[in-house]
Amino acid sequence: MIHTYFGKTIRFEIKYKNRSSMGITIDSYGNVEVQAPKGTPDEKVIQLLEKNWDRIQQKLKEMKERLQGPQEKVYDHGGKFLYLGNTFPIQIIQDSTITQDYVKFEEDKLHIYVKYPEDEKIKHALKRFYYQQCKAIVEKSISSYQSYFKTKPRSIRITDSQTTWGTCDSRHQLTFNWRLAMAPQSVIDYVVVHEMCHMVHLNHDRSFWRLVGKIMPDYKEKENWLALSNWKMTV
Repeated sequence: MIHTYFGKTIRFEIKYKNRSSMGITIDSYGNVEVQAPKGTPDEKVIQLLEKNWDRIQQKLKEMKERLQGPQEKVYDHGGKFLYLGNTFPIQIIQDSTITQDYVKFEEDKLHIYVKYPEDEKIKHALKRFYYQQCKAIVEKSISSYQSYFKTKPRSIRITDSQTTWGTCDSRHQLTFNWRLAMAPQSVIDYVVVHEMCHMVHLNHDRSFWRLVGKIMPDYKEKENWLALSNWKMTV
C-alpha cells in the first residue's frame, strides 16, 4: 500500500494478527510494516502512520544514509558527531596552556579544547570524552533498573569492543562499548537491561527474552536503532 502525507510518500504492508494493539516495524532494508488486530479498519492504520510520520521518515532517512555508506570524518569546525542520539557540530578551541586535551558539551556543540589542533589529537580527545560519558551514563542507568534484580553487578567496565555493545560474564561483571554514548538514552537503557538480564539468564533462551520484554516491552525498537546506526557510531 502507498500513503502520502505532508508531501512525503511511503510504501507499507499491513499484517493482520491475533493481537490487541497496532504496531509499526521498519526492518534493516527500510520496509515499513504495520501489524494490526484482525478487522482493523484501514483508516485506523492510516491514523497510526500519520501519528508516527516523523519517526518513520527519520528511520527511512537513516536507511538511505546507511546505503550510501559512511562519510569521512571531518575534525574541524562544523564536523559532526553523534552524542546521546543526536548529531552535533564540533568547535575546535586551541589552548596552549592546558595539560590535557578535553571535550565539553555546551550550547549544542562539542567544544574540543586541544593544545595542538591536529586530527589525531582531536580524535583522541573525543574518544576520551565518550569513554567518560559512557561510564557515567551506564552507571546511572544501572542504578535506575537495579530494583528489577536481586543481584548487583560485580563490576562495570567500558571497553573498545568491535563486536559487542555489552557483555556479562558468569561473575556478573558487566562491560559496555564506549560508543554507546552516541546512542539515545533509551537505547543505552536497553543495552544495560539486556546485560543485567544476563545476570539471571546467561544465554538467550525464552526465559531471558521474557525478562527483557517484561522490563522493556519495546526493546525491539532499540535493537533496530542499533542495527541501523551502527556504521555511523565512529570517531
